[in-house]
Amino acid sequence: MKKAVTALVLTTTLAAGIVMASGEPETSGVPNNTEITKNRFIQVQLLGVNDLHGQLNITRKFNQRDVGSVEYLAAYLRQKKAENKNTLLVHAGDMVGASAPVSSLLQDEPTITVLNTIGFDLGTPGNHEFDQGVKEMMRLIHGGFHSKTGFFDGAQFPYICANVIDIKTRKPLLPPYKIIRLNGISIGFIGIVLNETPTMVNLKGIKGVKFIDEVKAINKSVAQLKKQGVKAIVILAHNDGRQSTPNGAATGEIVKMAKRVDDEVDVMFAGHSHTYLNTEVDGKLLVQAYSYGTAFSAVNLEIDPVTKDIVNKKAEIVITYQDAIKPDKEIKDMVEMYEAEVASYVKEVVGTAANDISSNRNENGESALGNLIADSQRKVMNSDFSFMNPGGIRADLHKGEVTIEDLLTIQPFKRKLVKMTLTGGQIRSLLNQQWQPGKVRMLQVSGLKYTWDGTKPAGSKVYGVFSTDGTAIDPKARYTVTVNDYLADGGDNFTVLLKGTKRVIGPVDIDVFKTYVKQLKQPFTSSSEGRIKKIH
Repeated sequence: MKKAVTALVLTTTLAAGIVMASGEPETSGVPNNTEITKNRFIQVQLLGVNDLHGQLNITRKFNQRDVGSVEYLAAYLRQKKAENKNTLLVHAGDMVGASAPVSSLLQDEPTITVLNTIGFDLGTPGNHEFDQGVKEMMRLIHGGFHSKTGFFDGAQFPYICANVIDIKTRKPLLPPYKIIRLNGISIGFIGIVLNETPTMVNLKGIKGVKFIDEVKAINKSVAQLKKQGVKAIVILAHNDGRQSTPNGAATGEIVKMAKRVDDEVDVMFAGHSHTYLNTEVDGKLLVQAYSYGTAFSAVNLEIDPVTKDIVNKKAEIVITYQDAIKPDKEIKDMVEMYEAEVASYVKEVVGTAANDISSNRNENGESALGNLIADSQRKVMNSDFSFMNPGGIRADLHKGEVTIEDLLTIQPFKRKLVKMTLTGGQIRSLLNQQWQPGKVRMLQVSGLKYTWDGTKPAGSKVYGVFSTDGTAIDPKARYTVTVNDYLADGGDNFTVLLKGTKRVIGPVDIDVFKTYVKQLKQPFTSSSEGRIKKIH
Protein backbone atom coordinates (compact mmCIF):
# COMPACT_ATOMS: atom_id res chain seq x y z
CA MET A 1 0.00 0.00 0.00
CA LYS A 2 3.05 2.29 0.38
CA LYS A 3 6.52 2.18 -1.09
CA ALA A 4 9.12 0.66 1.23
CA VAL A 5 10.98 2.89 3.65
CA THR A 6 13.49 0.89 5.81
CA ALA A 7 13.38 -0.13 9.47
CA LEU A 8 12.18 -2.70 12.03
CA VAL A 9 9.50 -3.09 14.77
CA LEU A 10 7.36 -5.21 17.08
CA THR A 11 3.68 -5.78 17.78
CA THR A 12 1.16 -7.81 19.72
CA THR A 13 -2.28 -9.40 20.20
CA LEU A 14 -4.28 -10.26 23.25
CA ALA A 15 -6.83 -12.44 24.88
CA ALA A 16 -10.37 -11.54 25.73
CA GLY A 17 -11.29 -12.93 29.11
CA ILE A 18 -9.47 -11.24 31.99
CA VAL A 19 -9.99 -9.59 35.32
CA MET A 20 -8.00 -6.45 35.98
CA ALA A 21 -7.30 -4.50 39.12
CA SER A 22 -5.43 -1.40 40.21
CA GLY A 23 -5.94 -1.58 43.93
CA GLU A 24 -9.61 -2.54 43.32
CA PRO A 25 -10.63 -5.28 40.84
CA GLU A 26 -12.15 -4.43 37.47
CA THR A 27 -13.92 -7.29 35.75
CA SER A 28 -14.19 -8.04 32.08
CA GLY A 29 -14.79 -11.78 31.84
CA VAL A 30 -12.40 -14.56 32.85
CA PRO A 31 -11.62 -17.65 30.76
CA ASN A 32 -12.66 -20.77 32.64
CA ASN A 33 -10.78 -23.14 30.39
CA THR A 34 -7.27 -22.33 31.58
CA GLU A 35 -4.74 -24.64 29.94
CA ILE A 36 -2.72 -26.59 32.49
CA THR A 37 0.13 -28.83 31.42
CA LYS A 38 0.61 -32.35 32.67
CA ASN A 39 3.05 -31.00 35.24
CA ARG A 40 0.27 -28.64 36.43
CA PHE A 41 1.91 -25.35 35.37
CA ILE A 42 -0.37 -22.76 33.76
CA GLN A 43 0.79 -21.60 30.34
CA VAL A 44 0.46 -17.85 29.75
CA GLN A 45 1.47 -16.04 26.56
CA LEU A 46 2.31 -12.33 26.39
CA LEU A 47 2.51 -10.79 22.93
CA GLY A 48 4.28 -7.44 22.96
CA VAL A 49 4.73 -4.53 20.57
CA ASN A 50 6.78 -1.37 20.95
CA ASP A 51 7.36 1.76 18.87
CA LEU A 52 4.65 1.29 16.24
CA HIS A 53 4.67 5.06 15.62
CA GLY A 54 1.39 4.96 13.70
CA GLN A 55 3.05 3.19 10.75
CA LEU A 56 -0.23 1.61 9.74
CA ASN A 57 0.40 1.29 6.00
CA ILE A 58 4.18 1.37 5.74
CA THR A 59 6.10 -1.62 4.37
CA ARG A 60 9.79 -2.02 5.14
CA LYS A 61 12.54 -4.45 4.20
CA PHE A 62 14.24 -7.01 6.47
CA ASN A 63 16.51 -9.71 5.04
CA GLN A 64 15.40 -8.50 1.59
CA ARG A 65 11.78 -9.40 2.38
CA ASP A 66 8.78 -7.12 2.92
CA VAL A 67 7.83 -6.70 6.58
CA GLY A 68 5.44 -4.59 8.61
CA SER A 69 2.11 -2.90 7.82
CA VAL A 70 -0.53 -3.45 10.48
CA GLU A 71 -2.79 -5.81 8.52
CA TYR A 72 0.12 -8.28 8.55
CA LEU A 73 1.03 -7.56 12.15
CA ALA A 74 -2.59 -8.18 13.14
CA ALA A 75 -2.63 -11.47 11.22
CA TYR A 76 0.48 -12.69 13.04
CA LEU A 77 -0.83 -11.63 16.44
CA ARG A 78 -4.20 -13.25 15.92
CA GLN A 79 -2.57 -16.43 14.64
CA LYS A 80 -0.25 -16.54 17.65
CA LYS A 81 -3.07 -15.78 20.06
CA ALA A 82 -5.03 -18.75 18.72
CA GLU A 83 -2.28 -21.04 20.02
CA ASN A 84 -3.06 -20.23 23.66
CA LYS A 85 -6.33 -18.96 25.11
CA ASN A 86 -4.37 -17.40 27.97
CA THR A 87 -2.85 -14.67 25.81
CA LEU A 88 -2.48 -11.00 26.63
CA LEU A 89 -1.50 -8.27 24.17
CA VAL A 90 0.63 -5.49 25.63
CA HIS A 91 2.64 -2.58 24.32
CA ALA A 92 5.63 -0.65 25.63
CA GLY A 93 4.84 2.80 24.24
CA ASP A 94 5.36 5.05 21.22
CA MET A 95 2.36 3.56 19.48
CA VAL A 96 1.67 7.08 18.19
CA GLY A 97 3.86 10.07 17.44
CA ALA A 98 6.10 10.46 14.37
CA SER A 99 3.22 8.66 12.68
CA ALA A 100 2.54 8.00 9.01
CA PRO A 101 0.14 10.51 7.42
CA VAL A 102 -2.71 7.98 7.41
CA SER A 103 -2.67 8.29 11.21
CA SER A 104 -1.11 11.69 11.96
CA LEU A 105 -3.48 13.67 9.72
CA LEU A 106 -6.40 12.19 11.68
CA GLN A 107 -4.88 13.03 15.09
CA ASP A 108 -3.59 9.45 15.52
CA GLU A 109 -7.11 8.23 16.19
CA PRO A 110 -6.71 5.53 13.48
CA THR A 111 -3.81 3.92 15.35
CA ILE A 112 -5.68 3.75 18.64
CA THR A 113 -8.75 2.35 16.84
CA VAL A 114 -6.60 -0.32 15.16
CA LEU A 115 -5.10 -1.31 18.52
CA ASN A 116 -8.63 -1.53 19.95
CA THR A 117 -9.75 -3.74 17.08
CA ILE A 118 -6.75 -6.06 17.30
CA GLY A 119 -7.58 -6.45 20.98
CA PHE A 120 -4.78 -5.01 23.07
CA ASP A 121 -5.16 -5.52 26.81
CA LEU A 122 -2.66 -3.05 28.26
CA GLY A 123 -0.10 -0.41 27.36
CA THR A 124 2.21 2.26 28.71
CA PRO A 125 3.03 5.63 27.12
CA GLY A 126 6.36 6.29 25.47
CA ASN A 127 7.97 9.70 25.09
CA HIS A 128 6.17 10.24 21.76
CA GLU A 129 2.74 9.89 23.36
CA PHE A 130 3.61 13.26 24.95
CA ASP A 131 4.48 14.95 21.61
CA GLN A 132 1.19 16.85 21.46
CA GLY A 133 1.07 17.42 25.22
CA VAL A 134 -0.52 15.70 28.19
CA LYS A 135 -4.02 16.88 27.34
CA GLU A 136 -3.99 15.32 23.87
CA MET A 137 -2.42 12.11 25.16
CA MET A 138 -5.18 11.77 27.75
CA ARG A 139 -7.81 12.43 25.06
CA LEU A 140 -6.49 9.55 22.99
CA ILE A 141 -6.50 7.29 26.05
CA HIS A 142 -9.79 8.28 27.69
CA GLY A 143 -11.65 9.84 24.77
CA GLY A 144 -12.72 13.41 24.11
CA PHE A 145 -13.30 16.12 21.53
CA HIS A 146 -10.85 17.53 18.99
CA SER A 147 -11.68 20.45 16.72
CA LYS A 148 -10.36 18.64 13.62
CA THR A 149 -11.91 15.21 14.13
CA GLY A 150 -14.81 15.66 16.56
CA PHE A 151 -15.46 13.24 19.42
CA PHE A 152 -13.26 10.16 19.84
CA ASP A 153 -14.02 7.25 22.16
CA GLY A 154 -10.41 6.65 23.11
CA ALA A 155 -8.54 3.44 23.91
CA GLN A 156 -10.59 0.45 24.94
CA PHE A 157 -7.74 -0.89 27.06
CA PRO A 158 -6.00 0.68 30.07
CA TYR A 159 -2.73 2.61 30.06
CA ILE A 160 -0.47 2.42 33.11
CA CYS A 161 2.53 4.52 34.11
CA ALA A 162 4.18 4.67 37.53
CA ASN A 163 6.72 7.44 37.02
CA VAL A 164 4.75 10.39 35.59
CA ILE A 165 3.42 12.39 38.51
CA ASP A 166 0.70 15.05 38.54
CA ILE A 167 2.34 17.96 40.36
CA LYS A 168 -0.93 19.19 41.89
CA THR A 169 -2.21 15.87 43.25
CA ARG A 170 1.26 14.37 43.79
CA LYS A 171 -0.17 11.13 42.44
CA PRO A 172 0.62 9.25 39.22
CA LEU A 173 -1.09 10.75 36.17
CA LEU A 174 -2.17 7.24 35.15
CA PRO A 175 -2.62 4.12 37.31
CA PRO A 176 0.90 2.88 38.11
CA TYR A 177 0.01 -0.78 37.72
CA LYS A 178 -2.70 -3.28 36.82
CA ILE A 179 -3.35 -6.72 38.21
CA ILE A 180 -4.70 -9.14 35.64
CA ARG A 181 -6.15 -12.36 37.07
CA LEU A 182 -6.28 -15.58 35.08
CA ASN A 183 -8.30 -18.22 36.95
CA GLY A 184 -6.97 -17.27 40.35
CA ILE A 185 -3.46 -16.39 39.21
CA SER A 186 -2.60 -12.72 39.58
CA ILE A 187 -0.10 -11.11 37.22
CA GLY A 188 0.99 -7.58 38.06
CA PHE A 189 1.93 -5.19 35.24
CA ILE A 190 3.80 -1.94 35.95
CA GLY A 191 4.26 0.76 33.30
CA ILE A 192 7.04 3.35 33.02
CA VAL A 193 8.40 5.82 30.47
CA LEU A 194 11.98 7.06 30.31
CA ASN A 195 12.49 9.95 32.72
CA GLU A 196 14.41 11.90 30.04
CA THR A 197 11.13 12.54 28.21
CA PRO A 198 11.15 16.29 29.08
CA THR A 199 14.30 16.68 26.94
CA MET A 200 12.50 15.09 23.97
CA VAL A 201 9.18 16.92 23.82
CA ASN A 202 7.82 20.47 23.90
CA LEU A 203 7.98 21.51 27.56
CA LYS A 204 4.83 23.62 27.22
CA GLY A 205 2.83 20.47 26.62
CA ILE A 206 3.94 18.71 29.79
CA LYS A 207 3.49 21.51 32.30
CA GLY A 208 1.93 20.16 35.46
CA VAL A 209 3.63 16.76 35.44
CA LYS A 210 7.06 15.52 36.44
CA PHE A 211 8.97 12.41 35.42
CA ILE A 212 10.63 10.57 38.30
CA ASP A 213 13.27 7.84 38.47
CA GLU A 214 12.01 4.68 36.79
CA VAL A 215 13.54 2.17 39.21
CA LYS A 216 12.20 3.93 42.31
CA ALA A 217 8.74 4.03 40.74
CA ILE A 218 8.92 0.35 39.80
CA ASN A 219 10.06 -0.77 43.23
CA LYS A 220 7.34 1.26 44.93
CA SER A 221 4.69 -0.46 42.80
CA VAL A 222 6.33 -3.87 43.30
CA ALA A 223 6.06 -3.37 47.06
CA GLN A 224 2.35 -2.60 46.70
CA LEU A 225 1.82 -5.65 44.50
CA LYS A 226 3.66 -7.91 46.94
CA LYS A 227 1.42 -6.72 49.75
CA GLN A 228 -1.51 -7.96 47.65
CA GLY A 229 0.11 -11.37 47.23
CA VAL A 230 1.20 -10.85 43.60
CA LYS A 231 4.34 -12.81 42.74
CA ALA A 232 4.25 -12.76 38.94
CA ILE A 233 5.33 -9.25 37.89
CA VAL A 234 5.89 -7.82 34.39
CA ILE A 235 7.25 -4.37 33.51
CA LEU A 236 6.20 -2.43 30.41
CA ALA A 237 9.12 -0.03 30.08
CA HIS A 238 9.72 2.54 27.39
CA ASN A 239 13.47 2.36 27.98
CA ASP A 240 16.15 1.26 25.55
CA GLY A 241 17.95 -2.06 25.36
CA ARG A 242 19.72 -3.90 22.56
CA GLN A 243 21.81 -6.86 21.42
CA SER A 244 23.90 -6.76 18.24
CA THR A 245 23.39 -10.53 17.80
CA PRO A 246 20.97 -12.99 19.43
CA ASN A 247 23.76 -14.29 21.65
CA GLY A 248 25.47 -10.94 22.12
CA ALA A 249 25.79 -9.01 25.36
CA ALA A 250 22.82 -6.81 26.19
CA THR A 251 23.33 -3.08 26.69
CA GLY A 252 21.11 -0.09 27.37
CA GLU A 253 19.12 1.51 30.15
CA ILE A 254 16.83 -1.50 30.61
CA VAL A 255 19.88 -3.66 31.43
CA LYS A 256 20.97 -1.25 34.17
CA MET A 257 17.43 -1.11 35.51
CA ALA A 258 17.11 -4.90 35.59
CA LYS A 259 20.00 -5.07 38.05
CA ARG A 260 18.35 -2.55 40.38
CA VAL A 261 14.68 -3.50 40.38
CA ASP A 262 13.16 -5.85 42.95
CA ASP A 263 13.92 -9.52 42.25
CA GLU A 264 10.19 -10.29 42.25
CA VAL A 265 10.12 -8.77 38.75
CA ASP A 266 10.14 -11.55 36.14
CA VAL A 267 9.84 -9.92 32.69
CA MET A 268 10.68 -6.47 31.33
CA PHE A 269 9.39 -5.33 27.93
CA ALA A 270 11.64 -2.56 26.54
CA GLY A 271 11.30 0.02 23.77
CA HIS A 272 12.58 3.35 22.46
CA SER A 273 15.75 2.14 20.70
CA HIS A 274 13.94 0.19 17.94
CA THR A 275 16.30 -2.74 18.39
CA TYR A 276 16.43 -6.50 19.02
CA LEU A 277 16.55 -7.72 22.61
CA ASN A 278 15.87 -11.19 23.98
CA THR A 279 17.98 -12.20 26.93
CA GLU A 280 18.01 -12.67 30.69
CA VAL A 281 19.72 -10.25 33.07
CA ASP A 282 19.78 -10.75 36.83
CA GLY A 283 16.94 -13.24 36.58
CA LYS A 284 14.72 -10.94 34.51
CA LEU A 285 13.74 -11.75 30.94
CA LEU A 286 14.28 -8.64 28.76
CA VAL A 287 12.67 -8.27 25.33
CA GLN A 288 12.29 -5.65 22.63
CA ALA A 289 11.05 -6.27 19.08
CA TYR A 290 12.51 -3.65 16.76
CA SER A 291 9.85 -1.09 15.72
CA TYR A 292 7.17 0.05 13.23
CA GLY A 293 5.27 -3.28 13.41
CA THR A 294 8.04 -5.20 11.68
CA ALA A 295 8.21 -7.66 14.59
CA PHE A 296 6.64 -8.56 17.92
CA SER A 297 7.79 -10.36 21.05
CA ALA A 298 6.15 -13.62 22.08
CA VAL A 299 6.80 -14.34 25.76
CA ASN A 300 5.77 -17.70 27.17
CA LEU A 301 5.37 -18.08 30.91
CA GLU A 302 4.78 -21.11 33.10
CA ILE A 303 3.10 -20.25 36.40
CA ASP A 304 2.79 -22.57 39.37
CA PRO A 305 -0.88 -22.49 40.46
CA VAL A 306 0.14 -23.31 44.04
CA THR A 307 2.90 -20.74 44.62
CA LYS A 308 1.38 -18.38 42.00
CA ASP A 309 4.89 -17.51 40.83
CA ILE A 310 6.49 -17.71 37.38
CA VAL A 311 8.69 -20.80 37.27
CA ASN A 312 9.72 -20.67 33.63
CA LYS A 313 9.98 -17.93 31.02
CA LYS A 314 11.25 -17.72 27.47
CA ALA A 315 10.67 -15.50 24.44
CA GLU A 316 11.06 -15.25 20.71
CA ILE A 317 11.12 -12.19 18.48
CA VAL A 318 8.86 -12.84 15.51
CA ILE A 319 9.45 -10.90 12.26
CA THR A 320 6.24 -10.01 10.39
CA TYR A 321 7.26 -11.24 6.95
CA GLN A 322 4.45 -10.45 4.54
CA ASP A 323 5.11 -13.43 2.25
CA ALA A 324 4.46 -15.91 5.08
CA ILE A 325 0.88 -14.94 6.00
CA LYS A 326 -2.28 -13.48 4.53
CA PRO A 327 -3.14 -9.96 5.74
CA ASP A 328 -5.96 -9.60 8.25
CA LYS A 329 -8.95 -8.47 6.19
CA GLU A 330 -10.68 -6.52 8.98
CA ILE A 331 -7.59 -4.41 9.67
CA LYS A 332 -6.78 -4.07 5.95
CA ASP A 333 -10.26 -2.66 5.28
CA MET A 334 -9.88 -0.20 8.18
CA VAL A 335 -6.53 1.10 6.91
CA GLU A 336 -7.88 1.49 3.36
CA MET A 337 -10.77 3.53 4.78
CA TYR A 338 -8.36 5.87 6.55
CA GLU A 339 -6.18 6.10 3.42
CA ALA A 340 -9.22 7.21 1.43
CA GLU A 341 -9.93 9.98 3.97
CA VAL A 342 -6.52 11.59 3.49
CA ALA A 343 -5.86 10.65 -0.16
CA SER A 344 -6.85 13.99 -1.71
CA TYR A 345 -4.11 15.73 0.24
CA VAL A 346 -1.30 13.19 0.55
CA LYS A 347 -1.26 11.99 -3.06
CA GLU A 348 -0.23 15.37 -4.49
CA VAL A 349 3.04 14.97 -6.40
CA VAL A 350 5.59 17.66 -5.53
CA GLY A 351 8.67 16.45 -7.39
CA THR A 352 10.73 13.55 -8.69
CA ALA A 353 13.77 12.08 -6.94
CA ALA A 354 16.54 11.02 -9.30
CA ASN A 355 17.73 8.37 -6.85
CA ASP A 356 17.17 7.09 -3.32
CA ILE A 357 18.15 9.75 -0.77
CA SER A 358 19.14 8.15 2.52
CA SER A 359 18.66 9.41 6.06
CA ASN A 360 21.49 7.16 7.26
CA ARG A 361 24.41 9.16 8.59
CA ASN A 362 27.93 8.30 7.45
CA GLU A 363 30.95 7.90 9.72
CA ASN A 364 31.27 11.68 9.93
CA GLY A 365 27.65 12.17 11.02
CA GLU A 366 26.27 13.57 7.75
CA SER A 367 23.35 12.28 5.68
CA ALA A 368 22.15 13.13 2.18
CA LEU A 369 18.55 13.58 3.32
CA GLY A 370 19.64 15.63 6.32
CA ASN A 371 21.43 18.00 3.96
CA LEU A 372 18.33 18.36 1.79
CA ILE A 373 16.08 19.17 4.75
CA ALA A 374 18.57 21.58 6.35
CA ASP A 375 19.01 23.35 3.01
CA SER A 376 15.24 23.77 2.65
CA GLN A 377 14.96 25.42 6.04
CA ARG A 378 17.92 27.75 5.59
CA LYS A 379 16.95 28.93 2.12
CA VAL A 380 13.23 29.43 2.74
CA MET A 381 13.93 31.25 6.03
CA ASN A 382 16.84 33.20 4.43
CA SER A 383 19.25 32.59 7.32
CA ASP A 384 23.02 32.16 7.38
CA PHE A 385 22.88 28.63 8.76
CA SER A 386 20.36 25.95 9.73
CA PHE A 387 20.45 22.92 12.01
CA MET A 388 18.12 19.92 11.87
CA ASN A 389 17.79 17.38 14.69
CA PRO A 390 18.33 13.81 13.43
CA GLY A 391 15.37 12.46 15.45
CA GLY A 392 13.05 14.57 13.31
CA ILE A 393 13.99 12.64 10.16
CA ARG A 394 11.98 9.41 10.28
CA ALA A 395 12.39 7.72 6.88
CA ASP A 396 14.32 7.72 3.61
CA LEU A 397 13.23 9.39 0.38
CA HIS A 398 12.92 6.93 -2.49
CA LYS A 399 13.59 7.29 -6.19
CA GLY A 400 10.66 8.35 -8.34
CA GLU A 401 7.62 10.56 -7.83
CA VAL A 402 7.62 12.31 -4.46
CA THR A 403 4.26 12.99 -2.81
CA ILE A 404 3.11 14.92 0.23
CA GLU A 405 2.72 11.52 1.90
CA ASP A 406 6.43 10.84 1.39
CA LEU A 407 7.42 14.18 2.88
CA LEU A 408 5.09 13.73 5.86
CA THR A 409 6.46 10.24 6.50
CA ILE A 410 9.95 11.74 6.60
CA GLN A 411 8.99 14.79 8.71
CA PRO A 412 5.84 13.88 10.65
CA PHE A 413 6.04 16.32 13.57
CA LYS A 414 4.84 19.48 11.80
CA ARG A 415 7.13 21.81 13.73
CA LYS A 416 7.23 25.56 13.17
CA LEU A 417 10.59 26.98 12.14
CA VAL A 418 12.33 29.61 14.24
CA LYS A 419 14.93 32.07 12.96
CA MET A 420 17.23 33.50 15.64
CA THR A 421 20.58 35.19 16.12
CA LEU A 422 23.60 33.47 17.70
CA THR A 423 27.24 34.44 17.98
CA GLY A 424 29.92 32.37 16.30
CA GLY A 425 31.04 31.22 19.73
CA GLN A 426 27.54 30.05 20.56
CA ILE A 427 27.38 28.14 17.28
CA ARG A 428 30.57 26.27 18.19
CA SER A 429 29.11 25.53 21.64
CA LEU A 430 25.91 24.28 19.98
CA LEU A 431 27.89 21.87 17.82
CA ASN A 432 29.80 20.63 20.87
CA GLN A 433 26.49 19.84 22.57
CA GLN A 434 26.00 17.02 20.05
CA TRP A 435 28.07 14.81 22.37
CA GLN A 436 26.05 14.20 25.51
CA PRO A 437 26.42 11.64 28.31
CA GLY A 438 25.58 8.24 26.86
CA LYS A 439 24.45 9.47 23.43
CA VAL A 440 25.48 11.43 20.34
CA ARG A 441 22.98 13.51 18.37
CA MET A 442 24.52 14.73 15.13
CA LEU A 443 22.71 17.82 13.83
CA GLN A 444 22.33 18.06 10.08
CA VAL A 445 23.72 21.39 8.91
CA SER A 446 23.38 23.86 6.07
CA GLY A 447 25.49 26.92 5.26
CA LEU A 448 28.56 25.79 7.18
CA LYS A 449 31.10 23.00 7.46
CA TYR A 450 33.24 21.87 10.37
CA THR A 451 35.68 19.25 11.62
CA TRP A 452 35.46 17.26 14.83
CA ASP A 453 38.03 15.16 16.66
CA GLY A 454 36.82 11.88 18.13
CA THR A 455 39.74 11.75 20.59
CA LYS A 456 38.88 15.03 22.30
CA PRO A 457 36.63 15.23 25.39
CA ALA A 458 32.98 16.28 25.15
CA GLY A 459 32.72 20.05 24.92
CA SER A 460 35.99 20.35 22.99
CA LYS A 461 35.50 18.12 19.95
CA VAL A 462 34.59 20.77 17.36
CA TYR A 463 37.05 23.06 15.61
CA GLY A 464 37.55 24.53 12.18
CA VAL A 465 34.01 25.92 11.73
CA PHE A 466 33.61 27.69 8.36
CA SER A 467 30.90 29.05 6.12
CA THR A 468 30.50 26.98 2.98
CA ASP A 469 32.47 29.65 1.08
CA GLY A 470 35.47 28.88 3.31
CA THR A 471 35.22 31.94 5.59
CA ALA A 472 36.03 31.12 9.20
CA ILE A 473 33.21 31.70 11.68
CA ASP A 474 34.08 34.65 13.92
CA PRO A 475 33.35 33.76 17.59
CA LYS A 476 32.21 37.34 18.30
CA ALA A 477 30.23 37.96 15.13
CA ARG A 478 26.45 37.46 14.98
CA TYR A 479 24.78 35.08 12.57
CA THR A 480 21.20 34.14 11.76
CA VAL A 481 20.27 30.51 12.40
CA THR A 482 17.14 28.49 11.56
CA VAL A 483 15.95 25.53 13.67
CA ASN A 484 12.55 24.03 14.40
CA ASP A 485 10.64 25.08 17.51
CA TYR A 486 11.56 21.84 19.29
CA LEU A 487 15.26 22.66 19.08
CA ALA A 488 14.61 26.36 19.72
CA ASP A 489 13.13 25.43 23.11
CA GLY A 490 16.24 23.43 24.06
CA GLY A 491 14.99 20.03 22.87
CA ASP A 492 17.49 17.12 22.91
CA ASN A 493 19.49 19.17 25.47
CA PHE A 494 20.67 21.72 22.88
CA THR A 495 20.39 24.41 25.54
CA VAL A 496 22.58 26.93 23.70
CA LEU A 497 19.59 27.65 21.46
CA LEU A 498 17.68 29.02 24.45
CA LYS A 499 20.10 31.97 24.29
CA GLY A 500 19.14 32.88 20.72
CA THR A 501 17.92 36.46 20.24
CA LYS A 502 15.72 38.29 17.73
CA ARG A 503 13.47 35.28 17.25
CA VAL A 504 11.15 35.15 14.27
CA ILE A 505 8.53 32.39 13.99
CA GLY A 506 8.28 30.94 10.50
CA PRO A 507 6.06 28.43 8.67
CA VAL A 508 5.68 24.73 9.46
CA ASP A 509 8.64 22.57 8.44
CA ILE A 510 6.67 20.28 6.15
CA ASP A 511 5.31 23.28 4.19
CA VAL A 512 8.85 24.60 3.82
CA PHE A 513 10.09 21.20 2.65
CA LYS A 514 7.27 20.98 0.10
CA THR A 515 7.95 24.51 -1.23
CA TYR A 516 11.66 23.80 -1.54
CA VAL A 517 11.28 20.46 -3.32
CA LYS A 518 8.82 21.99 -5.80
CA GLN A 519 11.27 24.70 -6.87
CA LEU A 520 14.24 22.35 -7.34
CA LYS A 521 15.35 21.39 -10.84
CA GLN A 522 13.66 18.06 -11.54
CA PRO A 523 14.54 15.30 -11.09
CA PHE A 524 16.37 16.40 -7.95
CA THR A 525 18.97 14.72 -5.79
CA SER A 526 21.07 15.26 -2.66
CA SER A 527 24.28 13.78 -1.34
CA SER A 528 26.73 13.87 1.54
CA GLU A 529 29.14 16.66 0.65
CA GLY A 530 31.71 16.69 3.43
CA ARG A 531 29.92 19.36 5.47
CA ILE A 532 30.90 17.38 8.57
CA LYS A 533 34.36 15.81 8.77
CA LYS A 534 35.67 13.53 11.48
CA ILE A 535 39.37 13.02 12.18
CA HIS A 536 41.03 10.51 14.51
